[in-house]
Amino acid sequence: MDWIDTHCHLDAPEFAHDVHAVVSRARAAGVGRLVLPAVRVADAARVRELAHAVDGVYALGIHPLAVQESPEDDLAGLAQLLSQWRNDKRLVAVGEIGLDHFVPGHDRQRQFHFYEAQLRLARDLDLPVLLHVRRSADHLLKGLRHIPVRGGIAHAFNGSHQQAQAFVDLGFALGFGGTLTFERSLQIRRLATDLPAEHLMLETDAPDIPPQWLYRPAAQRHEHPTARNEPAELPRIAGVMAELRQWSLQDTARITSTNAQRVLPRLRLLAEPT
Repeated sequence: MDWIDTHCHLDAPEFAHDVHAVVSRARAAGVGRLVLPAVRVADAARVRELAHAVDGVYALGIHPLAVQESPEDDLAGLAQLLSQWRNDKRLVAVGEIGLDHFVPGHDRQRQFHFYEAQLRLARDLDLPVLLHVRRSADHLLKGLRHIPVRGGIAHAFNGSHQQAQAFVDLGFALGFGGTLTFERSLQIRRLATDLPAEHLMLETDAPDIPPQWLYRPAAQRHEHPTARNEPAELPRIAGVMAELRQWSLQDTARITSTNAQRVLPRLRLLAEPT
């Protein structure tokens, strides 16, 4: 089986000391492709270099929680890098971009300005987008209707069925990861069970969003901290989706990998024999 982790941050500080060991564990677990999104312009070259080094792919964007520390001319810098590397077959999307209406103290108007500007870049380059969706689905959809793009992935989706269908109608698939493994995640599990198979993706968001078996409640973390999430956890996360859908693991790998290659077309090009 060959899994695709459609969202992992291997450039995060948590992986600085052992990133190649992390990749080796992912390969041993059958995770054959890793999608690495940048979250700042300052990180772009490093994320690209890492993607090439580990036979992965990458996306370039400015994360909504990074826009307050990003000067306006970072948008021009991002446009220049996307244009410079537009023919790099490992550049698969613009991302991670979007809106975060959960974390307090962030300027929503500035977030939306950066979001729309990056949608225009994706539209002009005919690239899909990787969307950060956190209590912001309706506003994200408003932007997409105003500035259509060629689809992409609604990462770590946790909205309503109606919102999910709206993203699907605009050419998006929905990313499911560690949150799916918690029995209390009833809405996410319903979506993973009820949505058409062709709109489901798998991701880890490593080192974040640990699955249930790595998570510790706050009261226990002083003695047993939550373990770092890794791409190697993806097949076990996929096992939860397989159980919900009553699929085999083989079918789950085939379906979700096919979906990823459809929504991120350059993945398919990389998979073709040269």
